[in-house]
Amino acid sequence: MTKKILVIDDAEYILESTSTLLRFEGYDVYTAADGLTGIEIASNVAPDLILCDISMPGLDGYGVLEKVRNLPNTTTTPFIFLTALTEKKNMRTGMEKGADDYIVKPYTRNELIAAIDAQWKRHSLIEKQVQDKVDKVGKSVIYALPHEFRTVLNEVINSARYINNSADGIKPKEVKELAEDIISSAMRLMKIAENFLFYVSLESIISNPQKKTMLRSFSTAEPIAMAEDIAQLIADKYGRRNDVNFLNNVTGIKAQIASESYHKIIDELMDNALRFSEKETKIYINSWIEDFMFFVSIKDNGRGMSQEQISSIAALSQFDRSVYEQQGVGLGLVIAKKLVELHDGTFKIDSRIQLGTEVIFSLHFEKAN
Repeated sequence: MTKKILVIDDAEYILESTSTLLRFEGYDVYTAADGLTGIEIASNVAPDLILCDISMPGLDGYGVLEKVRNLPNTTTTPFIFLTALTEKKNMRTGMEKGADDYIVKPYTRNELIAAIDAQWKRHSLIEKQVQDKVDKVGKSVIYALPHEFRTVLNEVINSARYINNSADGIKPKEVKELAEDIISSAMRLMKIAENFLFYVSLESIISNPQKKTMLRSFSTAEPIAMAEDIAQLIADKYGRRNDVNFLNNVTGIKAQIASESYHKIIDELMDNALRFSEKETKIYINSWIEDFMFFVSIKDNGRGMSQEQISSIAALSQFDRSVYEQQGVGLGLVIAKKLVELHDGTFKIDSRIQLGTEVIFSLHFEKAN
C-alpha cells in the first residue's frame, strides 16, 4: 500500500517543490498552507508521516503537533518539523513536545529522503517491539487465564449445583445467599478478564515511546479528593465505609497522571486492602508532599504478604502462574505498580504476614491554578 505523507507549510514554493519530489518517490502527498487545514486533512486521511513548518500564521507548528497527537488516528504518526536555520535553537521545544525529528531548510532531496526513511525504519522497529511484547503477554495470558477462570467458575458452578440438587427443600433465604455468591463470583470473573486485557494494553503503551509521551501529558486535579470518592465507593461494596480513614488531605495540586490511570491505581490498591483484611479493621489513606513529589499511602491490617510475594511483584515482567495462584498477590497490584512507574513515580510495598500491608506510591505534581 502506498504511504501517505502530509506536508504543512505556508510557503507555496516549499509545498510545491516538496510535494513534487515526494510524488516522484512514489508517495501519496497531501498539502496544507496553514495549520488548521493541516489538522483537518490529518483527521480525514490519517497520513503515515507529517512534515510541518514551525513558523506559520495562526496556528504554528507546535500547535499542530499538539492537536495531531490528540487525534485518535495520528497519535503515533511520525512527525518531522521543517525549520529555518535561525529556528534551530528552538528545536528542543519541538522534540520535548513529541516531534520525532527536524530538517533544516533549505534541505536537499537526499536529506529529506534520509529523514523520512529513518522514520519508516524507526516506526517499523517500534511496531515489531510492540507486537513481540503483545505476543509474549498473549502467550502468558493463554497459560494463566484458564487457572484464574477455573477458580472462580468452580464457585459459580458449586453454588448453582447446590440450588439444583436442593431445589425442593431449599429456603428462600438460602437461595438469596447463594444468588449473592454467584453474582459476587461473576463480578470477580469480569474483573479478572478486564485486568488481563488492561495489562496487555498497558504493555503495548510501555513499549511505544510516543504513546508514553502522550499519556504523560495529562494531569489529575485534586487527586486526594478523587481518591476519597473512589475509596468510599469501593468500601461500600464491601460494607466497610466506616473502616476507611483519611489521615491527611493534600489539596491545591495537580498530579501528573491521567485521571483514568490514577483512578485505576486507587481502585486496585483499595480493592486489595479491603479484600484481604477483616471487617472492622482500619484502612488508612495518607498523603503528603516530599522532595517535590506527591505521595499516597494505603495501609491495611490484613493478612499481609511474604517477602517472596513482594519480590515477585517487583520483578514481574510477564505473567507468572505461581504468583497468581497466591491469594493476596493479584494482577491489580502489578498494574498499579506499572502505571505509577510509567509516569516516573515510585512504588513501594511494606508488608508482614498477619500484620498488614502498606503501599506507598509517588507521582510528580504541579500547583493548581
